[in-house]
Amino acid sequence: MLSLSPLGQESLFHRSIMDLGFCDVILVKEENTRVQNVISGRAPAGAGEGQVPDLVKKEVQRILGHFQTPPRPFLLRLFSWVVLKVLNCLFLNVQLHKGHMKMVRKAAQASLLDGVLLPFVLLSQGLGVLRVAWDPRTCSPVLRALLRKLGGLFLPPEATLSLDSSDGVLARAVVHAAVEQLLVSGQPLLIFLEEPPGTQGPRLSALGQAWLGLVVQAVQVGVVPDAMLVPVAITYDLVPDAPCDTYHATAPLGLWTGMLAVLRSLRGWCRGRRVCVRVHLAQPFSLREYAVNARSCWGSRQTLEQLLQPIVLGQSTVVPDTEKEQGWTPVTGPLLALKAEDQLLVRRLSRHILNASVASSAVMSTAITATLLLFKHQKGVFLSQLLGEFSWLTEETLLRGFDVGFSGQLRGLVWHTLSLLQAHVALLRVHQGDLLVVVRPGPGLTHLARLSAELLPAFLSEAVGACAVRALLAGRVPPEGPWELQGIELLSQNELYRQVLLLLHLLPQDLLLLQPCQSSYCYCQEVLDRLIQCGLLVAEETPGSRLACDTGRQRLSARLLWKPSGDFTDSDSDDFEEAEGRYFRLSQQSRCPDFFLFLCRLLSPLLKAFAQAAAFLPMGQLPDTESGYTDQLLQFLRATAQEDGFFESFFVAQVLQQKPSPAGPMLHLSPTFASRDNQEKLEQFIRQFVCS
Repeated sequence: MLSLSPLGQESLFHRSIMDLGFCDVILVKEENTRVQNVISGRAPAGAGEGQVPDLVKKEVQRILGHFQTPPRPFLLRLFSWVVLKVLNCLFLNVQLHKGHMKMVRKAAQASLLDGVLLPFVLLSQGLGVLRVAWDPRTCSPVLRALLRKLGGLFLPPEATLSLDSSDGVLARAVVHAAVEQLLVSGQPLLIFLEEPPGTQGPRLSALGQAWLGLVVQAVQVGVVPDAMLVPVAITYDLVPDAPCDTYHATAPLGLWTGMLAVLRSLRGWCRGRRVCVRVHLAQPFSLREYAVNARSCWGSRQTLEQLLQPIVLGQSTVVPDTEKEQGWTPVTGPLLALKAEDQLLVRRLSRHILNASVASSAVMSTAITATLLLFKHQKGVFLSQLLGEFSWLTEETLLRGFDVGFSGQLRGLVWHTLSLLQAHVALLRVHQGDLLVVVRPGPGLTHLARLSAELLPAFLSEAVGACAVRALLAGRVPPEGPWELQGIELLSQNELYRQVLLLLHLLPQDLLLLQPCQSSYCYCQEVLDRLIQCGLLVAEETPGSRLACDTGRQRLSARLLWKPSGDFTDSDSDDFEEAEGRYFRLSQQSRCPDFFLFLCRLLSPLLKAFAQAAAFLPMGQLPDTESGYTDQLLQFLRATAQEDGFFESFFVAQVLQQKPSPAGPMLHLSPTFASRDNQEKLEQFIRQFVCS
């Protein structure tokens, strides 16, 4: 077992980090405790009294009681004191940039992520009691009652009923009124927009989007003139002593279960395994301004069935350059009550907030180490080599504009990281005196995969480009052939754009998180630029051709100087024709083969899961309910050692179709993919992007 003394842990982080504007929010001083006026100052006013029948009044009071109760100042102070003690035991520090707090104070409101830590952070910094929108399915009745008294909010069950239900109509009206009063009173509201890691289905939370929809509607009807949204992310070295099956637990978390989890974490602290946390508050932005700008660049959209099915079945070779319609998104009653246009606005706004939080978050040392062990050194790596690889990947991450949440001496950092991952890695001493770091087989692989996912956004564009190049070369040279042989092949810009577009349509929107109003052509050009900048592709100029580097972006910039904002998402297929005659080759630099393989492997788990799900189609028992068929798929993928995350794309591609039945909606196999021939075509289409 590896462990570090408290002094050794403190030496991992330079004292000068405070001079860079960071503060440790669990180091609470006397001036931080003067917040009694913040705790007791603001509370939403009650609704106006009118002539309401007693029966309706009692029902409204019952719904409001389920939704919220007034925060109890004594409980809040007691809870904050307990949380402070626990956080000091669990974490070395909780880093927060003071400049972020200034932005939030100016914004006056906040939104998003982590339900226990973030309310304490904002309360300790004098921003008031944060009202947290919790998922009622994750908490027992006793825990829900306690959280309500601490400022928690819960949607009543009736709010999720169908639109034609009278109980649902009343519950949603009460919730709308309560949220409006909350916004008018100026209280910060925390919304979880992201599902926990490992959750089946989309990354974005349907419940979180429902809460965001309530805020959007309040602004649109003029209850409040605007709402400032602050994307927030919290990154951990490691969630303290989280069991491997935490993310897949089906039973609600009870009060005593939560206390036992805290005690287990404190026991881990006694063994010296404290971790570090970074809280990230991104630039606040106006909800009203976003809504106006977002609607100005909405263009035509097509379903995944329209975009990819003709390509998969060999009926067409033309890839439409248009936006993918999000055809399958689980929605709840409050979101269904919105107009279709407003539902689309909420989905896009959710992805924009998630994009901003991901872009501003820091990559932790555990994510870098897990990525190296999974995607570069699956069979093990010597510690001396791991030190060099850790330094290399840290520099590559910083070069791409992402922050890292650690500092200090390299050897101490890597030793500290390995001590945190000791349940998932083994250290074997070899005769030369070096140590061999090996990943332990078993559930720990899934845990390392979730840690490594934090690094994917920094390399996502290059990973998409590398998989697109892999698909181009798949039909020309053997995948296991020498790098020199693959470097002979000429790759036209048109072919690269086509493969990037296909992958762009195949991958979930929740993973790609494109910028608002970013066209497909812009994304293709960005991917190509990244591949050139990182040295994987070199231009092969032909007589009469333009220079490859940056010409597309310069030409696009010139066009956008006069192009109306409403035309941003129009088809740019004419730009693909202008790319004719530009060619590239794979670079022959010595570092390129390993880096290319590394980039391809970053997306391999998801793409392999897609391919395995396609292979499962003839074995699945249909018709079945959505949850029943998902369980079938998960059992198959676990048997083949693949990760989940495939369901959304298969559903919106119309491989699976949902039909009503007396027992509820049932899934059926699309007639198009009922034939074994078309199922094999689908699997082959996906596998062209997979790096073996």
